[in-house]
Parts: sequence; structure tokens; C-alpha cells
Amino acid sequence: MLSLLRARWVVIALFLLAVTAAAATVWRYGYGQGLTQLSKQGRADLALAADRFTGEMRRFRELAVLMSDHPDLAALTTDTPDTPAATQLLQEAVDKSGAAALIFADATGTVLAEAGEVTLDPSGSSYFGRAMHGALGSFFGRLGPDGRRVYAYAAPSFAENGTIRGSLIAVVDIDEIEWGWIGGQPVVFFTDHEGRVFLSNRAEILGWRLRSGAAGLAAPDADAPAPDTTRGDRDIWTLDHGSYLPEQALHLASPKPVIGMTGHALMDAAPVSRMAGLQAAFFAATCLAFGAVLLLLAERRRALAISNAQLEARVADRTAELSQTNVALRREVAERMEAEAALTRAQEDLVQAGKLGALGQMSAGISHELNQPLMAIQQFADNGASFLDAGQARPARDNFSRISDLAGRAARIIRNLRAFARNEAEPAGKVDLGSVIDTAVELTEQRLDHEGVALSWHRPEFPVHVRAGEVRLGQVFVNLINNAIDAMAGQSDKHIEVLLVPGIRPTVTVRDTGPGISDPAKIFEPFYTTKEVGGEDGLGLGLSISYGLVESFGGRISGSNAADGGAIFRIELDPWQDEVAA
Repeated sequence: MLSLLRARWVVIALFLLAVTAAAATVWRYGYGQGLTQLSKQGRADLALAADRFTGEMRRFRELAVLMSDHPDLAALTTDTPDTPAATQLLQEAVDKSGAAALIFADATGTVLAEAGEVTLDPSGSSYFGRAMHGALGSFFGRLGPDGRRVYAYAAPSFAENGTIRGSLIAVVDIDEIEWGWIGGQPVVFFTDHEGRVFLSNRAEILGWRLRSGAAGLAAPDADAPAPDTTRGDRDIWTLDHGSYLPEQALHLASPKPVIGMTGHALMDAAPVSRMAGLQAAFFAATCLAFGAVLLLLAERRRALAISNAQLEARVADRTAELSQTNVALRREVAERMEAEAALTRAQEDLVQAGKLGALGQMSAGISHELNQPLMAIQQFADNGASFLDAGQARPARDNFSRISDLAGRAARIIRNLRAFARNEAEPAGKVDLGSVIDTAVELTEQRLDHEGVALSWHRPEFPVHVRAGEVRLGQVFVNLINNAIDAMAGQSDKHIEVLLVPGIRPTVTVRDTGPGISDPAKIFEPFYTTKEVGGEDGLGLGLSISYGLVESFGGRISGSNAADGGAIFRIELDPWQDEVAA
């Protein structure tokens, strides 16, 4: 047990170490990818800033080139110079272009005319010397005690014979150019050949220098190197120079020979680091969650294995007992199936016995009903023969017609008896409820007449179809009518009313004028009867059989006492619904 526990902790520790190493790899990969994207964005921003600066300076360069050959300026190098006109020309150009100054000097560097706020001596300068060689010269730097930053272009002025007679110098104030850059993103600055910040969109770092041999910037009065956080080919600076500079920045540098400076961009690397951290944390959390699920599954599997082993041991101990119990259960199931089959046969026999009992009660009346037409048939046959012998065909035909009617009546009585006595096994189907009640009334008609019972039954004008078995439903109504006759024995007022109410659920009520039901709650129990025990009037199974038959159709039968005396039996049946083709 201890060895298993120790092995489990070793596996967990190895898993945690693997997750930590994988998360670190994910962080490094995500951080590297983020820096790559940041580098692409930074170089694009740096190129855009350089293009913007050169675009701003282009108009001053073109100003110097276009005005250098102006006649008023060219006249300054002749014997009849017009200095006021030239000065006015330069002043108007300064006012319109926004240049800091416009200065015209001859080939020796002597200033002949100037306008603006800045003054300088071009003689001996490299940019002026370049102009004297016929090329466009430029320079940038700081002037005066306040270190005013300027950028200047020197355009040569050519004489008619092609010689250079002087140069027009356009001086630009960098503060004016830089004004629209302040606060932009990302941090961009340009340094001169000494590494000093000359132009930037962050005013607080102007004049700072790049640290020699270290990453970062140093104020003019500071020379402590910043920590070098270079990672591979990435130059990451850690800065602490206020809220306008990122604390962690990706440093990008690109020479800009067009303007003679080096462009720099500081891209905030903190979001990249945070995103890489989130990726690594998500990866670690996913791995830990997956590992926790695996650990839980392993623990559950181990617990299940132990439980299964214990269960198998218990099952093995009880196999013999369960086998014996299984044999006993099979024997009991077989006995129950045999009992259910016997019960079904007994129920069928009871139903048939109920039919035969009802036929026994009606036998005397039926015999009388058949005897009358038979005797009448014999009498009408003898009379018909006598009329034929006498040659009286018409009276003989009338006698034969009466014989045919009486034979039909006898055949109808026998047909109803045969249908009632048949052991119906067909499933429930479409049955005309009025026709079933008609048949029950005909079967009990002789007994009703013999007992002096008046029966009221008015069949509806339209058929009422229900879902039932025709023969079994007829037996129910025969039982109810016979029970009503038995209940009213010995009374002077004997009346049975049969009422059919169509509707959503067709209902038939059978009401008598007997003494009523002594215990309605037990009326449908087997062997419950109000008749004399051991008598000839039955065993008390008629209503129980009727209850089972109605329930088998999905219907409902109930018995109650009427308020003014007598019993009321109510039968509710399901209406027949024709199937509609889909």
C-alpha cells in the first residue's frame, strides 16, 4: 500500500515538472512570436515616421532650390545689388513657408541678404562647400546658447555662364516640425552620429544619449548603464523614465541616410509578455485540469477494481444459493403461468356459464315464443291446403304469407339465441349500440311478458357506434335486464327504463323500480348477491362478469340507487373512431 502511494506521488511530481517545462516553452514561443509581430509593426511605424519627417522637410528643400536663381537674389552678386528688394523677397518667403530663416550668401560665404529669426555663418561649413560644388547641401544641429535645433538646406545659385555665384540657405526650426508629433504612439526618436537624441515625439528625452555598451538611454547628466536585457536577437530595454515611456520596450533602430540620422522606435513589450503569460497559464491550467481528470478517473478505476474484486468474491460465495433460487423462481414462474392460463379458462367458462344461465332463465319464455308460431304455422298450413282444394287461391296465398312471417319470426329468435350463446373471441370492433340493445330486449321479451314487467326503450334515429364486442356487450345488457326482473319480483309496479345518451362518450342507463342496491360498493364483487343462498337464482357472478366485460372494452360500469327508489346502472363506452389515412 505504501509503495503504491509513493509511486502515485512520484507520478504527480513528474507530471507537475513536465507541465511547468511545457508552460515555460509555451511562454517562450508565445513571447517570441509576439515580439516578431511587434517588431514588424515597429519597423513600419519607424519608416512611417521617417517618411513623415522627410515629407515635412521636402517643401523647404524645394523652396531653397526654386528660389536660389531668383533675379532679385542674382542681382546681389552684380555691381548694382538691390539689397532691400532681395531682403523683402526673402521675408515674404519666410512668412509664407514657415521657415525659420532664408539666407543668401555669395561664393565666399559672405551673407548678402537674410530674413528670419536665425542667423548663421555658412563660410567654411561642409554643407556650404557641397553647395559650392553644385550639389544640395544639408545639415542639422543646435545653434546659440539655448541649443535651438535647426535643419538647413543649401541650394547652389548658378550664373548664366554656369558658374556658381552663391547659395540660398533655408533654415527650418525643428520645434515647429516636431509639434505635431508629441504624444504619438509608439515612441520614436532620431539620433545624430554621436548618439544624441535630436528629434522625438517625447520631449522629455530630447538631448539624451544612447548608453555606450548598454541598452537604454541616459540623461545628459547621468552616465550609469542600464541593465542589458537583450534576449537573443531582440533588444529589450528596461526603462524607468516616467509614465510616457514603456517600462519594458522592444528597441528597433534603422539608419536613415536621407536625413543623416538613425531612427529608433520603442515598442511596449508588456502586452506581449502578458499575452504570453496568459497563454502559458491557460496551457498549464488545461494540462492540470486534464491531469486532475485523469487522476480522478484512475482513482475511480482503482476503487471500481477493488469493489469489483470484492463483489466477485461475494458472487462466488453465493453462486450455489443463487442457482438454487433461480431454479425455484423458474418453477414458480411456470406454476404462475399455468395458474394464469387456468384462471383465463375459468373466466371464459364463467362468461359462458353466465350466458347459459341467462338462457336457462329465458328458456321457458323462449319455448313458448317458438311454440306459438309453430302451432300457428301448422294451422295456417292446414287452412291453406283446404283453400287450395276448394280452388280458393287468394285465401290460400294469405295463409302462406302468414306462414312465411311466422317462420321469419322463429328464425330471428333462434338467430339471436345462437349469437348470444356463441363464445366470442374476436377483438373489440365497431358495434352499433342501438342494435345490441334491440337484441337484448328481444332475448328477454318473453320473460318480461311472463313476469309482467314493462320495458321502455326508444332507439335513437341515428346509429351510435362504440368500440366493443357485439356478443359480449349483448350479454351485459341481458344480465342487467334479468337482474332488474329478479329485483322486482313480488312487486306490483314493475318497470325498466333503458336510455341511450349519445355524446363524446356514449352512455346507457338501465333503471328499475325495485328495492335498490343494499351495498353499492360491493355490487360488482364476485359471489355478491341479495338472493337466497343456495337458491336457483344464481351465484352472484352476473354483475361481476358484466363488470369485467365492460372494462375489457375500455368502458366503465357503475351502480347506484335512485333518489325516488330503484337501482340505476350506468355504462360508459368509448366511441368508435375511424382510422384516417395519412
